Amino acid sequence: MLTIESLNHLGMGRASDGRSLLPRVLPGEEVAVAQDGTVRIVTPSPHRVAAPCRHFKSCGGCAMQHGTDAFVAEWKTDIVRNALRARGLDADMRPIVTSPAQSRRRAKFSGRRTKKGAIVGFHAKASDMLVQVPDCQLITPALAQALPGLEALTVMACSRKGEIDLTVTDTPLGADILVETDKLLTPQLQIELAAFAQANGLSRLAWNDETLVTINAPAQDFGDTAVTPPPGAFLQATKEGELALLAAVTKVTQHATRIADLFAGCGTFTLPLAKWAEVHAVEGAGDMLMALDRGWRVGRQLRKVTTETRDLFRRPLEPDELAPFDAVVIDPPRAGAEAQIATLAQSAVSTVAMVSCNPVTFARDGAALTAAGFDMNWVQVVDQFRWSPHVELVASFTRP
Repeated sequence: MLTIESLNHLGMGRASDGRSLLPRVLPGEEVAVAQDGTVRIVTPSPHRVAAPCRHFKSCGGCAMQHGTDAFVAEWKTDIVRNALRARGLDADMRPIVTSPAQSRRRAKFSGRRTKKGAIVGFHAKASDMLVQVPDCQLITPALAQALPGLEALTVMACSRKGEIDLTVTDTPLGADILVETDKLLTPQLQIELAAFAQANGLSRLAWNDETLVTINAPAQDFGDTAVTPPPGAFLQATKEGELALLAAVTKVTQHATRIADLFAGCGTFTLPLAKWAEVHAVEGAGDMLMALDRGWRVGRQLRKVTTETRDLFRRPLEPDELAPFDAVVIDPPRAGAEAQIATLAQSAVSTVAMVSCNPVTFARDGAALTAAGFDMNWVQVVDQFRWSPHVELVASFTRP
């Protein structure tokens, strides 16, 4: 018999034997572990609930459906709090904002051919086994309804023994699908895929790096401005999560007149901020900036927006380049932005809104800013990857 003492940042339970890390358990529970590794809950936690999704035990997409919403919210907040404490930091933690079930508007499925057709779904945890998820409680109903069509697409796009990736985005005018495969695109297959897109009401179908057909522009709304991202481009996972992040960024920068938006993507923050401030958007992917610029040019009542394609890891904006701006928004990938934070710390910028999807690198970069005289005023945790260990956040930094 083992007692679960705590959960790590991946949701695995630390057992009282000091060695075991067990899945789908909660602190305080007494469990028995069979020789084959099967875990049986002997004394359940009061925070334990029945998983809302019937695929929970087989699919590797979710880790925490067995805990109450309140427990998961506090656990995710503690992940951020503990990362900060490891760097000697403390902050006012605002109440977490959690996206509802069935709100994930973008998902990356895997597809594989079978003797009778195809399987499309998510991989089981730490396995190459594919699990079909017709009743997935994460994705929007529109994405769930697209699954049978994705199976038919897999038969067309996948080689006999291969596996393909299908990045599917829910848009107002139909699914936007990117197929990543090693199968050769022949002229005949291209005709068949175009017919498939038409028959299934897709907005756009792309094959690796090539857009095959666009029936309706798969536009996304960034602050009342329509932007059509490139196929497979980054998009916040849920609209609710995007709005929560934007609200926090807006609160930090609301008094600025010139803002630098670093790692700007397609304009998630740039275009809404341009309603009251001039914004300079910097991003390494030129096609994403082109989409941002096209959106700005057709937007209404927006201030000036400029764009710059630049690798901020190798060539961060220097202090003199940051001098014109009274606020900076920075939203780096999981690796953080160590080089850019170093030059930002040396600059005269007094207001920073830092968005992060990795509490560990956020704490590292936040510590560099506080060492340079910034105050970390508050942290807003946003959970748009419901039931997963993934955590996102926005923090406010200011200095005299």
